[in-house]
Amino acid sequence: MSISTMRAGPCRLLLMLLVLLASLVLAQTALAQQADPSREAAFAVPAVDADLWRQVKGGETGPNYRDSRADSTYNLVNESGETWRQIRDRWVSPFGLIAVLGMIAVIALFYLVVGRKKLDEPRTGRKLLRWSLVVRSLHWTVATLFILLALTGLNLSYGKSVFRPLFGDGLWASMMSGTKLIHNYLGPLFGILLVVLLLRLLSQNMPKAHDLQWFAKGGGLVGKGHPDAGFANGGEKVWYWLLATAGLAVIVSGFVLDFPNYGQARDTMQWASIIHAVGALGLTAVALGHIYIGTIGTEGSLEGMTTGYVDETWAKEHHNLWYEEVKDQAIPEEQLAAGQQASQGDEPAPRSG
Repeated sequence: MSISTMRAGPCRLLLMLLVLLASLVLAQTALAQQADPSREAAFAVPAVDADLWRQVKGGETGPNYRDSRADSTYNLVNESGETWRQIRDRWVSPFGLIAVLGMIAVIALFYLVVGRKKLDEPRTGRKLLRWSLVVRSLHWTVATLFILLALTGLNLSYGKSVFRPLFGDGLWASMMSGTKLIHNYLGPLFGILLVVLLLRLLSQNMPKAHDLQWFAKGGGLVGKGHPDAGFANGGEKVWYWLLATAGLAVIVSGFVLDFPNYGQARDTMQWASIIHAVGALGLTAVALGHIYIGTIGTEGSLEGMTTGYVDETWAKEHHNLWYEEVKDQAIPEEQLAAGQQASQGDEPAPRSG
């Protein structure tokens, strides 16, 4: 692994410290804002006090605190709701923010210390088809929706603490209204397309014995040489199965929250909210690492998902088992540039390793 990017040592060290300091300050701010849940309760229901909680526990709340929906037996102030609020404010919100900011700090630190992973050998100029047009279209659509949902989700979770003091109630209210519309309407579309993408890539992400070696070598960070990898390496498979498990949990819980008119009780909605937030914040943190590795972190990775083709050298270094299967299909770069290659959308899907 090249560490030539450490040449500007003092500057990089200073930048690293600034990144870590900023992360700690933001995380501490979030923790401080979440540390006193009674502030939110006092704002939402000013009359909440010890006497009211005694009435809630005894079921004696008056009509002003009852759910107005038809046939509802819920009180607007209740122990179940308070438990949900405590879990959200004391655990999910602060630690979710720490996970996201922590991942940003780790990525920045890794880039400053290790730098971009460049190819060990020169490019050959011969290309291998890695991603068909169909898969690339699905990937970029799902990725765009994921980013929009992550940004709007973060705004729903933390925007009140960040933007309301900056812009005031009016602009903040308009921002939140638009955020909710985007999040609620794009969520189901993301869920459907993610399932389609996961099914399309299932055969290429089945666990193999050589994946254990990939993890043992830290994806190539430990020891010499690159660990064996098929079409998808161990790290890519972990990301796939996180999307197939935590991602589906986020989708299902999101549908429960998005369509409250199918008889689900308030307790169900509360647990769906917690599951949705935990899964979404965790996936957002891991997605940052995936985005880094697939873009500036690794030379040659991004062009595979933009053009569909990768250089032989990249394939041999990062996915050697897959390379051995398809190396006879390599095409000179000049041939592709001249337009002699058939439409990428009509190409057969690449075989898995």
